Amino acid sequence: MLNKYAIMLIKCIEVKMENNSSFKIQHSTLQKHSRVFVAGGTGLVGSAIIKKLLDKGYTNIISNYRNRLPQNNSEFNIQNSKLKTNSVRFEKLDLLDSIKVEEFFAKEQPEFVFLAAAKVGGIVANNKYRADFIYENLQIQNNVIHQSYKHGVKKLMFLGSTCIYPKECLQPMKEEYLLTAPLEYTNEPYAIAKIAGIKMCESYNLQYGTNFISVMPTNLYGPNDNFDLEKSHVLPALLRKMHLGKCLESVKWEVLSAKKDENWEMIKKDLNKNPIEGITGDNTKEEILNVLEKYGIKQFKIQNSKFNIDSNSVRIEIWGTGSPRREFLWSEDMADACVFLMESVDFQDIINSTFNIQNSKLSNESANEIRNTHLNIGTGIDISIKELAELIKQIVGFKGELYYNTDKPDGTPVKLTDVSKLNSLGWQYKMGLESGIKEMYNWYLNSKIESEWKNCK
Repeated sequence: MLNKYAIMLIKCIEVKMENNSSFKIQHSTLQKHSRVFVAGGTGLVGSAIIKKLLDKGYTNIISNYRNRLPQNNSEFNIQNSKLKTNSVRFEKLDLLDSIKVEEFFAKEQPEFVFLAAAKVGGIVANNKYRADFIYENLQIQNNVIHQSYKHGVKKLMFLGSTCIYPKECLQPMKEEYLLTAPLEYTNEPYAIAKIAGIKMCESYNLQYGTNFISVMPTNLYGPNDNFDLEKSHVLPALLRKMHLGKCLESVKWEVLSAKKDENWEMIKKDLNKNPIEGITGDNTKEEILNVLEKYGIKQFKIQNSKFNIDSNSVRIEIWGTGSPRREFLWSEDMADACVFLMESVDFQDIINSTFNIQNSKLSNESANEIRNTHLNIGTGIDISIKELAELIKQIVGFKGELYYNTDKPDGTPVKLTDVSKLNSLGWQYKMGLESGIKEMYNWYLNSKIESEWKNCK
């Protein structure tokens, strides 16, 4: 039962609706034939949402790409074999361009929008490209959210990240802890942009009666992840580094000058598909080894005096102490949560859920305020970076050494989401971390981009 403060808030909403004819929160049902726009459909998040929509039988999906080329439908691993190959259309569209975005909305008239497009990266990229992260994310959000309002989108979902919470946040992180203390410095520009997106959705809902909801997934991993060693997040970076380390420690250097070595060829093919600082498989052996070492994959010789031979050993560098704890969510579980919410939960439902959960914390001062309407998406289970590294090492089959560089920053000590609000709405995760990493590594080995890598011995 709602307490008197929640009742006061509902009355406040009713008064606003009476005084402002434009304020009327929409309630719209997502249909299989609805025009759905997935902004950022070639990345980890967007591609997972498209796959989930296709699995559930949605037939009118459009998405965009800027630099990363889209997959064709057959590569989405669609479970429903009856779907036509034209269920998804991709258009080249730079979401930073406000004029092009307006033209796109005017032409396509989407009814439902998943705003999954964003500039993302790990601790190194966030700290190095601070201006890019705040500018590009604000620009993308402003363009898509505003044009969704202008063109009468029935419902929009804005996707952010749990990095919006304070560095020293109480654990597990509840939605109400937003803006209660300073942010982690290294990703502050990105976090501020995402907080602005939440507030933009809330504000448009309150002023214009739109039905824009915000979700904040925890750390994601899965198919179509970013494996750029400079810009990727910790899990895909560790997986790629250990896979390359596995290949490197298997290279037979004594025969390399006379003939091709299978494992060295795999490293070269990797670099041809995913160059590191412009270094590809066409560069010299010394240049390749130097760039691998720069990014924490170091090869050296070990003398075995008993047999009077040299053997290869590889050391993988990991930033920090390994003690920070992180939560990880399989990207397809995230997509399942997003589609579930788009199908069944409106902004008004989130308000009601918020007060049912938090009514004991309301005060006279907050009774007329609507805030913290975003929803966490996660597992509610965390793991230390050291434990994660050992798990990936075991799954990949890397035999070398893990070195923790304590001169590098750890970042936020603990990040664990409280997912009780989402659970109360009827959703829970399915994929465990170990199973998910195995699934991701299998995808990594067998995807068309990395199809040759699986031969590393």
